[in-house]
Amino acid sequence: MDWQSESPELWAFLESLRCGDILSGTVAAIERFGVFVALDDGPAHPLFPGVEFIVIPELSWQHINAPTDVVQVGQRVSCEFLQFDTYNAEARLSLKALEPDPLRAFADRTPVGQEIRGTVENTVPIGVFVDLGDGIIGLIPSKEVYGLPAVSPVEDSAAGEEITVIVTEVELPARRVFLSRPKGARRESVVPVT
Repeated sequence: MDWQSESPELWAFLESLRCGDILSGTVAAIERFGVFVALDDGPAHPLFPGVEFIVIPELSWQHINAPTDVVQVGQRVSCEFLQFDTYNAEARLSLKALEPDPLRAFADRTPVGQEIRGTVENTVPIGVFVDLGDGIIGLIPSKEVYGLPAVSPVEDSAAGEEITVIVTEVELPARRVFLSRPKGARRESVVPVT
C-alpha cells in the first residue's frame, strides 16, 4: 500500500515525529509479536488498531513471557518514539526507554572485582547462570565463551542454590555480565543447627 498517497495526514504526522519524542495513548490491542497503541493526538491508522507499535523487547528491561506481563488492553501508556516504520506507517516506540536500565544501575553500583551473592538459575555446558537480582543474570564460564577464557572452574551447582561470586566484567552494549567464584570457593551447603 502506498501510505503516502492513501493516508497523507497519517504520513505527515509520522514524518513530523523525532527520535526521543514522548507519545501517549491507550493500549488498543495485544498480539504475540507486540502491542498496538492508539494515540491521544494525531490521526487513526486505517488498518491497524493503533498508529503506535511496541515490539516485545521494547516493553520491559526484564525478561517477560508475554506482553500481558507488562500491559493490558485499555491501559494508558507513555512511550519514547524510536522510528517511523514507513512500510506499515507506524510509530515504533519503546516503553522501557522511559524506565531506568537495571543493568546500567548494576554496573554503576558494582565495580569489577566486587564479591556479591546470587542464586544459581541453571547450569549449561558453557557455565552457570546466576541471578543477581533486579533481572540481572550473570555467567560463570566453564570454558571459553565469546572469545573470553574460563575465569574459574565451575563446580556442580544446583538451581536455587545461593552462592558467592565475583564480578569480572560488565559489557553494557552486549548486555552481559561475567562472573567467577572466589578462590577456594566450594559448594556451599546449609549445616543444620543442633
